[in-house]
Amino acid sequence: MLTDTREAPPVPRLLPVLAGHRLFAALLLPAAALRVVTMLAYRPATLYWYDSFTYLDTAVHPAPSATFHPIGYPLLLRALLPFHSVGLVAAVQHVLGLGTGVLLYAVLRRRSAPGWAAAAATVPLLFDASFLRLEHAVLSDSQFVFLVVAGLAVLMWSPRLSVRAAAGAGLLFAAAALTRTIALPLLLLVVLVLAVRRAGWRPLAALVLAGALPLAGYAAWYAQHHGRFALSGADGVALWARTMTFADCARIQPPPELARLCPNGTRTDAASEYVWAPGSSLNLLPGDRFTHNDLARSFAIEAILAQPLDYLGDVVRDTAIAFSWTPIPHPDRVTPAFGFRGGRWELPAQPLVEQVKREYDPDLRGLSSVSPWADLLIAYQYAAYLRGPFLGLILLLGAVAAARRPGVALLPWAVATGLLVGPVAVLDFDHRYVLPVVPVACLAAALLRPEAGGAGRGRRYGLRGWAGGQRSGSAGTSTTSGTFSTGA
Repeated sequence: MLTDTREAPPVPRLLPVLAGHRLFAALLLPAAALRVVTMLAYRPATLYWYDSFTYLDTAVHPAPSATFHPIGYPLLLRALLPFHSVGLVAAVQHVLGLGTGVLLYAVLRRRSAPGWAAAAATVPLLFDASFLRLEHAVLSDSQFVFLVVAGLAVLMWSPRLSVRAAAGAGLLFAAAALTRTIALPLLLLVVLVLAVRRAGWRPLAALVLAGALPLAGYAAWYAQHHGRFALSGADGVALWARTMTFADCARIQPPPELARLCPNGTRTDAASEYVWAPGSSLNLLPGDRFTHNDLARSFAIEAILAQPLDYLGDVVRDTAIAFSWTPIPHPDRVTPAFGFRGGRWELPAQPLVEQVKREYDPDLRGLSSVSPWADLLIAYQYAAYLRGPFLGLILLLGAVAAARRPGVALLPWAVATGLLVGPVAVLDFDHRYVLPVVPVACLAAALLRPEAGGAGRGRRYGLRGWAGGQRSGSAGTSTTSGTFSTGA
């Protein structure tokens, strides 16, 4: 009896790769479907009175802004300018949201997190209705979240940080700082954590140099336009607004030139509202509010030094809003959650509207909800919302992971904490500003317990096939009623 001695054909490599990630694939597909539903439900994209039109105008006329918005996000909009469609902008941002989830999952599996934990860590990012709304708006946040997670992924990809990986992360965090300026202190925080972990002077130097060069180049460009070497012309105004909730000039005793910025009896329901309140002392000074940025910063520093406990108390109080079970409007004019609604919203009476229609999207129009897709999202959002106590639990688990595994979990936990407290410390609390905290906090929490077998398990689960191998040290290099408030 003859026996066929020919070798069986090899099993395609794709099958074991997919077999190791079935749970994540089962999450990614419905997450993508939800984003398609969002595109069908609300057309063309959500636009906000100040932020969106300023971003679109800067995309057409690139220049460093003297207000809250650096150049990072307008550069993405400019790359999409040839298509003349804000709907396409929203679609690209939905893809960025999915890409952030893939990055999150990949780095967790690379660092030996169990498959179920890595997949679970992506659930809030992929399924929370707040992220769907954010990605569908002409706002910088989706790009910012992607850049921060990408920077962390590069730094955490291998146990030993290489010079190349550090340089790549420095560029990513610099891009994040040029998207939202709150990432500038994050870059300093990352350097501090890596120094504590003794990452080595060469990687640290590469990180600092790669991060500093783009920022210095932008600051020099800013100086050409506005006469001073800076990234923003609104940091002092923001910090001044922060102090208006506690400043007592009888205790501060500012010099006469700063005394003009003392509280004058005007009251608002949130610190950030003092930037825009017509009766606030800053807005009673001659000229545009941002021309007094340096003066406002000097007053704010005087106030904080004179009343440090009052300042810290207000920061703690406002940060605590993030942990409430029922979303608290802050300020009262915003909708912190459950913002999907039915209806039509016309373009606002904004001076830039007609110019943006001519130069960026001739078909620009008000937002419209479309049934039945909008009806699905309106019902979905009430279940798909990360309640504040659960965010607190995630941060607590991340703190435990940072204590138990500081070499791997301390960095994302520190960045998540910085993202939570930083905006409150320099301006105010905003539910929109909490959303970047979520994926980074989930990244730290998912590292609480390594999978048995360590990093070598990544081969068994197919990570080598799609995530770049196991080489140690290598680097993968509105038209609505103010659902999100403006800010830096």
